[in-house]
Amino acid sequence: MSKIKDGDRIMVGGFGLRGCPDDLIDALVASNKKDLTIISNDLGSPGIGLGKLLSNNQVKELIGNFYNWNTDVAEAKNAGKIKVTLIPQGSFAESIRAAGCGIPAYFTLASAGTELGEGKETREYNGKQYVLEEAIYADVALVKAEKADELGNLVYCKSARNFNPAMATAAKYTIAQVGEIVKAGELDPECIVTPHIFVKAIVKGVN
Repeated sequence: MSKIKDGDRIMVGGFGLRGCPDDLIDALVASNKKDLTIISNDLGSPGIGLGKLLSNNQVKELIGNFYNWNTDVAEAKNAGKIKVTLIPQGSFAESIRAAGCGIPAYFTLASAGTELGEGKETREYNGKQYVLEEAIYADVALVKAEKADELGNLVYCKSARNFNPAMATAAKYTIAQVGEIVKAGELDPECIVTPHIFVKAIVKGVN
């Protein structure tokens, strides 16, 4: 957690409670880092997972889309305690992928003609309006994988893979919580999803 500063933009993998790096989140809660921008599909549930950060008043802004199962988010937003930026889920995933690929922005049909597209640049292609979405970058990414080797190559478990691989590429510093760490050369190269070049630290997790 020493790599995280007050005010940082933090990406956190997971969809709901699946593929969520709970041990790293608990460590972030314990660190009491403040004014964080949390970039994640959702914010867990009230007092569970990422929801702990909101309960502990560590969140300044949320960037994501699926907050309806944590009612604390709506209450905090309506009370003016946090800022919430909603992005369609597909655009959210693509904006993170774009950041990892060095693509600064792209045009998409998603959100065109809706409130989520208001105030954004639009352009017409083949008779349809497209919205300009910018890439989403982070200072630190917290991701979860099933297994890593000592170099930091990552293998994921089924649906727990979700946003983790893309987020690992889109941050300046990526920390991976893993269930098992093996020696270099023991992983099947065909199963490695995130190459070690993107991973700065690996932590043997409990969850």
